Amino acid sequence: MGISDALLGKKTGDGKPSIDAIEPSAALPGGEVRIVGKHLKPPQMGRPDIQFGGVSGSLVFSADDFAIARVPSGATSGDVVVHNNGTASNSRDIKIAQPLAENLHPVANPAIDPQGNIYVTFSGGRGQKVPVSIYKIDTNYSVKPFVSDLMNATGMAFDREGQLYVSSRYDGTVYKVTPNGSMTTYAEGMGVATGIAFDREGSLYVGDRSGTIWRIAPDRQIFVYATLEPSVAAYHLAFAPDGLLYVSGPTTSSYDAVHVVDSHGTVEVFYRGLGRPQGIAFDGHGNLYVAASLAGKRGIVRITPDKQASVVIAGHKLVGLALTRTGGAVLVTTDSVFHLTWNVQPLSLI
Repeated sequence: MGISDALLGKKTGDGKPSIDAIEPSAALPGGEVRIVGKHLKPPQMGRPDIQFGGVSGSLVFSADDFAIARVPSGATSGDVVVHNNGTASNSRDIKIAQPLAENLHPVANPAIDPQGNIYVTFSGGRGQKVPVSIYKIDTNYSVKPFVSDLMNATGMAFDREGQLYVSSRYDGTVYKVTPNGSMTTYAEGMGVATGIAFDREGSLYVGDRSGTIWRIAPDRQIFVYATLEPSVAAYHLAFAPDGLLYVSGPTTSSYDAVHVVDSHGTVEVFYRGLGRPQGIAFDGHGNLYVAASLAGKRGIVRITPDKQASVVIAGHKLVGLALTRTGGAVLVTTDSVFHLTWNVQPLSLI
């Protein structure tokens, strides 16, 4: 090999591959992650083999200093290794969410009760009556029907006593659900009721996607709390550690915002620049997590209190999340439920 050939080999990655970072460091199966390092692309138009816990992922793009790969189904949390030109790189850890249930239809966040049971909707199309409206996934990850005869179950939230409430975007009603799955009407006339959330004082807030945030006091008096631009899908609500209400929801804009509402109902933009923002949740440090796209990358976006945004979980079709008491996350797509063993301090308002 001549000098020029040797130099060409170095430029095209003829050397042992190495990984410096994986961005983001957590993903759902099918999510796309960026592997940053050196010598990641073999010479002569070769393709690296990127393995997630020994399972090869789908290569989307590769260059000498970075590669983009899709996390394969069946992969578990563990090491990522790049195999290139007969050599293997160092390993880097990635957290991969594991499936709990499929063939569902969540349209907002899941809900978790004080015992750790998970609740997920099968919402259906507008006006569609489905056999089971809400499923319960117990702590052994057994999936069981929980609520029937609720049309278009949408948002869910637990109050301070651990009582479940659920909204219906079909009839604009919020229902109270007992531990055995029976329902009573809690509030009516909420428009196209979508996301719901409780504050520390026990008032319930309901997002009417046509443009109103309702406040239902503990004595069930109903007030118009705030007004926003209508959403094309749903409002999603969450309270921050400081007690302020945050609202997301895709609009007709391709550059959507998360809004913050103060105690007087005044609405301001907290962060703008997300694609189709949906379910939201806060951790104990005041970081906001949003199921959305950021700079064309879909997943869970973390926005810090000083408004720095980054994708921290890669995944497609995500519509919501809930943080567990043990620092993990329950993630829902348009048809499935996943659990991610993570290390995030949850926020408890009740």
